[in-house]
Amino acid sequence: MTTIEIFEPALCCSTGVCGAEVDQALVDFAADVEWMKQRGMAIRRRNLAQEPLAFAENATVKAFLERSGQEALPLILVGGEVALAGRYPRRSELARWAGLEEEGAKPEGDCCSGDCCG
Repeated sequence: MTTIEIFEPALCCSTGVCGAEVDQALVDFAADVEWMKQRGMAIRRRNLAQEPLAFAENATVKAFLERSGQEALPLILVGGEVALAGRYPRRSELARWAGLEEEGAKPEGDCCSGDCCG
């Protein structure tokens, strides 16, 4: 099973609903993480404020932070390798990395199953 790790900037909470302004990207991402967990996928969020040692002990993350700084977070590792940085992944990306099919997604390259192509 592929492990997905998300190394996030220092946040007061993971949902994005704390403080005066709601961060919709975090709200959506929290729902996507829950969707993955319900399917038995190994996904782990690491918050810089709550788990700084996890950042320091991972050579890939440590090198990324030294090179790019914490402003470049989040950093997403899939199977220990960098998959994405600077933004949260979409559900379709998480599903692809985990080898899942996203519910309700149309197969790629199959637009002509109806009358869309004339």
